[in-house]
Amino acid sequence: MSDPNAGYDVVILGGGSGGYASAFRAAELGMSVALVEKDKVGGTCLHRGCIPTKALLHAGEVADTARDSEDFGILAEFKGVDIEAVNKYKDGVVAKMYKGLQGLFKANKVEVINGTGKLVGPNTIEVDNGQTVTGRNIVLATGSYSKTLPGLEIDGERIITSEHALNLTELPNKAIVIGGGVIGAEFASAWKSLGVEVEIIEGLPRLIAAEDADSSKQLERAFRKRGIKFHTGKFFEKVERTASGVQVTIQGGTVVDGDLVLVAVGRGPVTDGCGYAEQGVQMDRGFVLTNEHLQTNLPNVYAVGDIVPGVQLAHRGFLQGIFVAEHIAGLNPPVIDEAGIPRVTFTEPEVASMGLNEDKAKERYGADKIKTVNYNLAGNGKSNILKTQGFVKLVAVEDGPIVGVHMVGARISEQIGEAELIYNWEGYASDVAQLIHMHPTQNEAIGEAAMALAGKPLHVHD
Repeated sequence: MSDPNAGYDVVILGGGSGGYASAFRAAELGMSVALVEKDKVGGTCLHRGCIPTKALLHAGEVADTARDSEDFGILAEFKGVDIEAVNKYKDGVVAKMYKGLQGLFKANKVEVINGTGKLVGPNTIEVDNGQTVTGRNIVLATGSYSKTLPGLEIDGERIITSEHALNLTELPNKAIVIGGGVIGAEFASAWKSLGVEVEIIEGLPRLIAAEDADSSKQLERAFRKRGIKFHTGKFFEKVERTASGVQVTIQGGTVVDGDLVLVAVGRGPVTDGCGYAEQGVQMDRGFVLTNEHLQTNLPNVYAVGDIVPGVQLAHRGFLQGIFVAEHIAGLNPPVIDEAGIPRVTFTEPEVASMGLNEDKAKERYGADKIKTVNYNLAGNGKSNILKTQGFVKLVAVEDGPIVGVHMVGARISEQIGEAELIYNWEGYASDVAQLIHMHPTQNEAIGEAAMALAGKPLHVHD
């Protein structure tokens, strides 16, 4: 559509996972689509989040494999880390995926309008390049940014966010990580593998506190074994720059010195200056409120991704984007169950989960109605081959479905697919137990856990 003032069926503000998924699905369904993006399409996930971070983590895994090669009878020599070459590898992965995504925009005939957009009417986006774009439906998908806290002034050198951490040209000798959630734990894990001394400061009682308590404990044990220090249940009190780096004082008076501080205290919604509140969009602490169909309180204005309260995950935004396009098309897609969204922390070992943790399951169904099984990977052949420790934990309702799957172990993220199907298809332990699980794989651990939960355990190690 050459005339932007003629109006599109759908106009999307933001080209991250939620925005572009909505654009592609809407175009696929025969709608005219324009997408406004101030930066590169692909958003935080592709350029400054998921993809480059996981590339960094894989580089760390290769380093650990080289260090530990003698454990497998292989005589290799670890000579060190060339961070310039690591960055080249990481950036190459991003560039390849970005090129592919640009091709998909062309293939789907989605018009991309470069510039910063602002909602100026119920069906109008004003772009700072002088264009005004109208759409019968508007999708808000402006994403998120790295938050900080009072007393943590980001300078991009000594006090940094994850975006800065991905572009370091020199690795620090010691890094202090403020925040022990997913982002903080992943960077701590990657840096340790690359030879950096790491110390985490987390105000909540445990690392990755949103996960099941057993998963947190397993990760903490693994971090201790790897030499990653952490302080839980303690908030930082002040951060000071010193002649050689930074000094962090935490509750109780403990002082931690390092070369830099990574601030990993979560991500906030990018909504300031976007015109949402001015146009009457219902907000809460910067987030856009929606109903179960991702509709805002304004007619034909939707919101997806990190600006909508809930877990801030790229695949959540992606699914929401598809949902919105199908809802606009009148296909009546099923409402998304937030608990049915898979979650993985790509540390070493990895932590993967679906559905409810044990505590939340007991809150919802009653403590006496919940059964759990914790299958130790010591009984799993492939896990022994990989020399990894961990477990598969199933949380189920008495005489009912499995409502939570929690897994810890090297490469265990690859098992999240079956966990997702079990939860979302409301599978019973007896349903899963009768399925054949390939030997020898870590996937067997899910089958063994289900067999134990169904009352017929075999390879169970206490």
